[in-house]
Amino acid sequence: MKTNSTRLLQDLAAYLLAARKTPATVKRAAEMVRAERKYRWVGVYKIVRGDFVIVAGTGNTPPTYARFPTTQGLCGVAAETRETLIVGDVRKDARWLPAFFTTKSEIVVPITSESNGRVLGMIDVESEELNAFTEDDRDFLEHVAVLMARKLCTAKKKNALAH
Repeated sequence: MKTNSTRLLQDLAAYLLAARKTPATVKRAAEMVRAERKYRWVGVYKIVRGDFVIVAGTGNTPPTYARFPTTQGLCGVAAETRETLIVGDVRKDARWLPAFFTTKSEIVVPITSESNGRVLGMIDVESEELNAFTEDDRDFLEHVAVLMARKLCTAKKKNALAH
């Protein structure tokens, strides 16, 4: 993993440990991740009553689907398999549910409970470039997912789209 990313993971862990358990905290964490890797968009979804519900997304433009069933999209595939999914060209994948129509590649990382392994939500990162994500991105974002798990399972739904 990139040295700077290791430093960010340390900073992110400290921030999440000290910060209040709110959607604003999750949004700030997503912004930190986006800035570190210069990702175009990072979204964090929580599972609520069988749906993925956006808790936080970077920038000021919300995704096309702020709420969708856990059986749909690339997030649904990652939730079912409990594994990170990298798609180099989303336009060639029939499972793709577009958050932004300019997206060309995507990585989706499950956020799971430490205690029972249950999928709590997803980190969804999108790029306007084909094949934008590598195994290094997978490693980095899987570490981020571990750090996000505690905040995601306790972040309140109220003001979930706070930007």
